[in-house]
Amino acid sequence: MTEGKASRSLSQRLSMWLAIQSLVGLTLVSIIVYSVISSHLSDRRDDSIAEKQALVQHLVAETRQSGDLDALRHSLDDFLAGHHELALTIMDETGATFYQSKPPMAVDAVKTVLAFTIQSLNDSELVTTATLTHDGHADNELLQRLAITLIAVTLLGTLVVSGGAYCLVRRGLKPVDNLATQAAALSVRSLSDQLDGTAQPSELQPLVAQFNALLQRLAESYRRLESFNADVAHELNTPLTTLITSTELALRKPNQSTGLIDLLGSNLEELHRLSGIVRDMLFLSQAERGSRARCVPVASLASLATEVADYHEAPLEEASLHVGITGDAAGEFDAPLLKRALSNLLGNAVTHATKGTTIVIEIAKIDDQQVSIVVSNEGIGIPQDKLSRVFERFYRADVARSGADLHHGLGLSIVAGIAQMHSGQTFAESTEKITRIGITLPLSATTQQPVVVNSDNAEALDDPASAQPVNGLPP
Repeated sequence: MTEGKASRSLSQRLSMWLAIQSLVGLTLVSIIVYSVISSHLSDRRDDSIAEKQALVQHLVAETRQSGDLDALRHSLDDFLAGHHELALTIMDETGATFYQSKPPMAVDAVKTVLAFTIQSLNDSELVTTATLTHDGHADNELLQRLAITLIAVTLLGTLVVSGGAYCLVRRGLKPVDNLATQAAALSVRSLSDQLDGTAQPSELQPLVAQFNALLQRLAESYRRLESFNADVAHELNTPLTTLITSTELALRKPNQSTGLIDLLGSNLEELHRLSGIVRDMLFLSQAERGSRARCVPVASLASLATEVADYHEAPLEEASLHVGITGDAAGEFDAPLLKRALSNLLGNAVTHATKGTTIVIEIAKIDDQQVSIVVSNEGIGIPQDKLSRVFERFYRADVARSGADLHHGLGLSIVAGIAQMHSGQTFAESTEKITRIGITLPLSATTQQPVVVNSDNAEALDDPASAQPVNGLPP
């Protein structure tokens, strides 16, 4: 199937086929009506000529009895009076014209000629010839008007039927549009919701039932996956803590060889890195399973951003970068979580910004209910095919995974989780030189949408601020 056919809507296809069927049906009816009327006119013309032939023969027979030829001519004139579509010519026995009707028939007349013989006008044995000519021009004009009328009625009827069919099809497909709207409103956090099929026709009830069953299976699979992630993170956290503690104790013992100290120090760095990954996974699991931000009034987002920028002063100086903060806003937020999100955004910008440029933190109110926080930097842009995946876990736009020893690909995922805990959203924009990544948050906690949490995973909803922040930023 070609792309054009695949993209054509069902209502358009149904309306088109109904229009074609209407056109074919009305055309056939018009052809039948035209043929019947044309046949009727032809039969009436033949009957009329036959009647006129019989009358002419009767008048000639009466004249033979009286012998008055002038009276015959007068009778023929009276007979043809008012019949302008008829013409009569009578030739006598010698071939001379005995009678010619007036006025003569038009040159462009549609002639139907009937020649017949009658008895001699002079009681001789010679044969007299008569010719009746019928002009069918009036019938042809009637047929032409009828054809034009039938064509107009056919086209108008097709338009009316196709327009009505389109409206009826659109009205009939409203339940499908309603299902599409309900399905579009579903998200990872609302997989337990069901499509409302009470107002759907009986033909769509099986589809609704099967889709709801699929949603239930997806919700159960997602719940099990999140539970698995949380369980794995919890199980890894304890042995990692033990390994870190024992390694730190071993490093404090005196009289250790230099090689062993280097080895233990390297292992300790990796253990801390693994421990950070586990804590981040626990935090993301909490966010995905319904943990909410504990919002309190924050007087100035710009002041909060300044604190985060001050914390990153060392890496900024090392990369010869500067930070500029524009705009400000006040609202209800979870300040520790918001600092963590800003730290991750700023750290990501520091990693990818061109040396000597300025990283800008933009704070702007979208309206009376929302605020946007954007971190933009100059540098090599992110390809458009990869831009939509920057908030995925462990995703790196750099296929070579450079810097994997310092960054494990969860920073922007945590930003997305913090935005979700505030009932906000994330966005990313990138050109060849400028990359802008940020979040939009409600200004008030009362505008945040509540999250329905199942009782079987409520134990995972610990204090979200208890998760250790990225890069050691204090919560």
